[in-house]
Amino acid sequence: MRIARFSVGDDVGFGLIDTDQDSGQQSISRLSGHPLLAGVKLTGERAKLEDVRLLSPVLPSKVVCIGKNYAEHVAEMKDITGESTDEPVVFLKPSTSVTGPKDPVFYPEMSQRVDYEGEMAIVIGRLCREVPRERAKDVIFGYTCANDITARDLQQTDKQWTRAKGFDSFCPIGPWIETGLSLEEAGDLRVTTTVDGEVKQDARTSLLIHDIPALISYTSSFMTLLPGDVILTGTPAGVGPVDIGSQVTVAIEKIGELSNRIVTRD
Repeated sequence: MRIARFSVGDDVGFGLIDTDQDSGQQSISRLSGHPLLAGVKLTGERAKLEDVRLLSPVLPSKVVCIGKNYAEHVAEMKDITGESTDEPVVFLKPSTSVTGPKDPVFYPEMSQRVDYEGEMAIVIGRLCREVPRERAKDVIFGYTCANDITARDLQQTDKQWTRAKGFDSFCPIGPWIETGLSLEEAGDLRVTTTVDGEVKQDARTSLLIHDIPALISYTSSFMTLLPGDVILTGTPAGVGPVDIGSQVTVAIEKIGELSNRIVTRD
C-alpha cells in the first residue's frame, strides 16, 4: 500500500493511493484517523490525486540520520567528514526541518553552498527500544524518499552537523509511504537524484555499509523510537551543490519520486 498525508484547503488527512490500471490515473481514498494509530480504515471518500496537495507523509518526533553509509560517498567526503567507522554515524535533524513533496527548500543567507543528499528513509511503525536485528522488520511501517539537504560550508566550519543540516525545510520527505516492501526488496532498490533533470546520484541500497536491520538495531540501542519516527539510511556518492531555482528529485524504485525546488525566502 501507498499511504499519503494530504490536504484539501484547511482539511488534512491520510489516504490510500490507487492507480487505475487502464487509464493510469491516480486517486486517493481517505482513511479514518491516523494509520499508525488506528490502522488502515477507509471512509469511502475519494478524490483525484491532482486535486489534493501531498504533505510530508508523517510528522516525526525526530529524524534519525545515518552518515557515511556508502563507501564511495565516504571516499568523496573524507576531507570534510573523515574516514568510515565500524559503527554507524548517527545525527539528528529537528522535526522543524521536515517538509513535503513540491514544498520549497529555503537557501539560507548565511550559507554559500547548499548540497542535495538523496536517501531512502525508513518509517517506524511502533514504539520500540533495543530491537534485535532479527526483529527489525516488525517495527517498520514502510519506506519513503528523503533529501538530507546540507549547508556544506557550515558543516565544514562547525565541525559538527546540527546547524548545517537543521534549517527549516532541510528535510523533504515523501511523496508517500510504501508499506508493501519486504526487507529483502528494500535492501536492493535503485536510488537516483537528479538536479534539473541531470542525474547526479545513482546507486542501490544493496551498497549500504550498514543495512536496514543493523540501523534499526543500533539506533534503538540508545534511543526509543516512536511511531512515525524516520531513519534516513545514508546518501550515495555524487552529492553536490544546488543553485537557487534548481529542481531536485530523489527517485527510488518501487517507492516513488520526491521533488523540491530551491528558493530564497521573500
